[in-house]
Amino acid sequence: MRLSQEEKETRIAKAVALFHEGYNCSQSVVAAFADLYGFTQDQALRMAASFGGGIGRMRATCGAACGMFMLVGLETGTTDAADRAGKSHNYAVVQQLAERFKQENGSLVCAELLGLAGAKPTGGTEAEARTSAYYAKRPCAMMVETAARIFADYLDEMEVAR
Repeated sequence: MRLSQEEKETRIAKAVALFHEGYNCSQSVVAAFADLYGFTQDQALRMAASFGGGIGRMRATCGAACGMFMLVGLETGTTDAADRAGKSHNYAVVQQLAERFKQENGSLVCAELLGLAGAKPTGGTEAEARTSAYYAKRPCAMMVETAARIFADYLDEMEVAR
């Protein structure tokens, strides 16, 4: 699916804007592209809700990257349990995009991206208030932008390869 440069930039900006509205990093990435797959924004926000904060605020895999992987599933995932080739292709794309994300950001791990490596994994389940201080101390908006851009670029590359 080829996106114009303007549409790519619009979707990337939408992902970042959603994050600044208070949605988690995964929700922001998924919701920016979900309409391409027939999902409403509400459906996208619900399906990605648990992946913020490095999956349920456990600071594991970055939520923005998880959102990107969910989109890869919508693009390349198989619905046939016996389709080993389809599964393998999906996994290959996930690993390829994960490597791009790691190259750009240094890690896929939320705690590492936040500079919390070695610290307690979450500090609890309470979502933090979205204040200017919250946004100032986190690279999350940049992670959202990176994941959205990598996915948009992938869509273009896939279309060119066809």
